[in-house]
Amino acid sequence: MVLELLPFTLLICLVISVVFALFYSQKLTSPITHISKATERMEKLDRQAVCEVNSEDEIGKLAKNVNSLYQSLLSTIDNLQKEIDHVSVVEQSKVDFMRAASHELKTPVTAVSFMLDNMMMDVGKFTDHDTYLPKCKELIEQLSEMISDILDTSKLSFSSQDENVQAVPLDDLLTKVIAPYLLIAKTKGLLIDVKLPDALTVNIPPDAFSKAVANVLSNAVNYTSSGRHIRIYTEKRKLIIENECTPLAAEHLEHIFEPFYRPDFSRARNSGGSGLGLYITAQILTAYHIRYSFVAFEQGMRFTIFS
Repeated sequence: MVLELLPFTLLICLVISVVFALFYSQKLTSPITHISKATERMEKLDRQAVCEVNSEDEIGKLAKNVNSLYQSLLSTIDNLQKEIDHVSVVEQSKVDFMRAASHELKTPVTAVSFMLDNMMMDVGKFTDHDTYLPKCKELIEQLSEMISDILDTSKLSFSSQDENVQAVPLDDLLTKVIAPYLLIAKTKGLLIDVKLPDALTVNIPPDAFSKAVANVLSNAVNYTSSGRHIRIYTEKRKLIIENECTPLAAEHLEHIFEPFYRPDFSRARNSGGSGLGLYITAQILTAYHIRYSFVAFEQGMRFTIFS
């Protein structure tokens, strides 16, 4: 009797084994198939791709690791793209700057060359060397100043992360920066009111900050009329430089930090300056993550540096 039932028993055991084998195989291969399909989508950088395996076994841990690795990869790709975009913007700005610089340099060079050629050949009014030689000298001085500013600008491809930047007290630093402009202001009949800070600091190398502030002061001195005021003071951790002048319109302020930008005739080349001062200041302060603003108010213009 037992021997008669043995084949049936073996058959039943075989069927049960096959069923369990199929079930286990399906349970094992299904998550692997999901992972395989998800990684194929990940290979194409599909941002919606994810391994949906909700188990606590080794395959579940593998799926979680794949998801984590893929998110890290996407984050790295995003950061690289941002860096590429930043580099592209920087390179384009360099190209634009060099084009503008070439145009600005060409004007005084052409003018000097024209006057010298005509003086050498004693053409018309250019026979009056006593009149036109000083004009040539003036243009050459403007050219020298412009070249100096362009060289300063070319040195601005730095990063504050590359330097050991420490908090710098502003009282002594500002005293040194302001000193030469006090003499210039006195010569031009300007009135400068100075209220220096007691304990205000800023995280920037002293030389860089001095250059940034000097450009603002130079701008203020150049465009303030005789008998009017320039005020330098602090207020709630802000350094403020105000000068009494005709306030700039909003459409000019939008472009005021662009290289060689001059809003109107009163700020043209022959009034002094290369058109690079505020551009250099903006580049320096931006490089060291220092906020600033340049706005018009009722009596003139106000430049603010936030410490």
